[in-house]
Amino acid sequence: MSLCLCSSVSRFRKKYTGFHIEPQNVRFKYINPKNKVGTFESIAEEHENRFKELLSQKINEPKDTDIEKLRPASDPDNYERANATIISLVRNSEIGDIEKTMSTFEEKFNKKFRYTYTFINDEEFSQEFKDKVKSFSLAPMNFVTIPNSLWRKPDSIDEETQKKAIEKMKADGVSYADMDSYHNMCRFYSGNFYNIPELQKYKYYWRIEPGVKFYSDINYDVFKYLENTGKIYGFVVNAYDIAASIPTLWTETMKFLNTGNNYKYVNENGAFQWLLNDLQHPDNNEVTNGYSTCHFWSNFEIADMDFYRSEAYSKWFKYLDSTGKFYYERWGDAPVHSIGLGLFADKSKIHWFRDIGYYHNPFFNCPNHPKTSESNLAAEKFSPPIFSSGQIISPRLRNVKSKISSS
Repeated sequence: MSLCLCSSVSRFRKKYTGFHIEPQNVRFKYINPKNKVGTFESIAEEHENRFKELLSQKINEPKDTDIEKLRPASDPDNYERANATIISLVRNSEIGDIEKTMSTFEEKFNKKFRYTYTFINDEEFSQEFKDKVKSFSLAPMNFVTIPNSLWRKPDSIDEETQKKAIEKMKADGVSYADMDSYHNMCRFYSGNFYNIPELQKYKYYWRIEPGVKFYSDINYDVFKYLENTGKIYGFVVNAYDIAASIPTLWTETMKFLNTGNNYKYVNENGAFQWLLNDLQHPDNNEVTNGYSTCHFWSNFEIADMDFYRSEAYSKWFKYLDSTGKFYYERWGDAPVHSIGLGLFADKSKIHWFRDIGYYHNPFFNCPNHPKTSESNLAAEKFSPPIFSSGQIISPRLRNVKSKISSS
C-alpha cells in the first residue's frame, strides 16, 4: 500500500496525507503538497524571492485574540501575570553578555510586565553575579543550581564508545563534538530543564540567551497571548541543523513510534511535511534517513512546559535518552523540540512571533513593524519563518542554511 494512503484500520482514515498510523506500522512520506517542481537550487531561489516579498510586508501585533486585554498595567506591581517565568542558562563569567541581553529585553518587554527571571547554572552563582544582575531589573529573580542528576553525563555512557564517536563527529565537521558541557546542555534543554524543582510551579517560559538583542517594542503580554489562544509554542527563527550531528535521531524516533502502542501519541494534524521536506536540501534527508533537519532555533522560545511534561513527550525523551546518543552523536535541543512538536502537537498551536525583532549571531528576525528599531538593516541578513495555516516558510540563505518548506 502507498505510504500516502491509510488502510481501513488505520487510526487516521484520510487519503493522500503522507502518513500511515497503525500499531507497529507508523510511516511518513513527503508528498510535496504544493506540487513544486524544479531543482533544489531553483526551488531555493523561489523561496528566497518569496521571503524578500514577505519581509517587505508590514506586520502588526497578532489579530487572533483581543490584544487590548493583554496590555501592560500603568503600574507593573499591580499587574496580574500569567503563570510564567523568563529562564536563562548562564554562567558567572557571562555577566557582561547577560547584561547586554537584559538591557534590550527590559526596555522592549519586561520593565512593563516584571515577570520573574529564573537564572540557571550547573555551578552555584556567585554573590557578585547575583548583585550585578539584580541591578539590571526591578523584576523578581531566582538563582538556581541545576541538580547533578539533570545535568551531568549519565553513568551509562560508555567512555570508549563516546571517544570513537567524537572522532567521527570531528571528522564530519560537527562543532562542539568533544565538549561534554555542550552535550550536557543539549540533553538538559531537550528533556530535563522543566523538571528543575524551581520550575515545577510554572506553566509558561520565555528562554533568553546571553548576548542577544531585542529590537521591537512588545506592548502585549506574550504569555497571556499563548494562554488566550491555546497555543503552546512560539518561535522567531527556523533553520537547518547540521545533519551529521543527528544522523539517527529520526530513525530512533521511528523505532519509538513503532514500539507498543506509542503510535497513539502522533497528532493527526502534526507538521509532518515540514519534518520531511526534501525539495531544498535533500542531502540532509539522506544523512538522517528522512528528517529535513528543519528546526525552530531554540535560543528563543516562548512555550508551555506542560507540552514537555505530557506523556507523549516524556516517554519519547526517556527513550531517546536511553540510546546514549546525546553523547554518541550531538543531538541538540532544537531538533528534539522541533520533532516533538511536529509529531505530538497540532501545528495550529505553534506560533511565529513575526512581530518581534530579535538577533542571535548569525540570525536575525527583523519585522517590517513600526515599533521595530534598527529596521534599516539589510533584509537579506534576516531569517524569520512563517508557521501558519498549515505552512512553514523560512528563507534559504546558503551560508547559514535557513529553509523554506511546506507542510
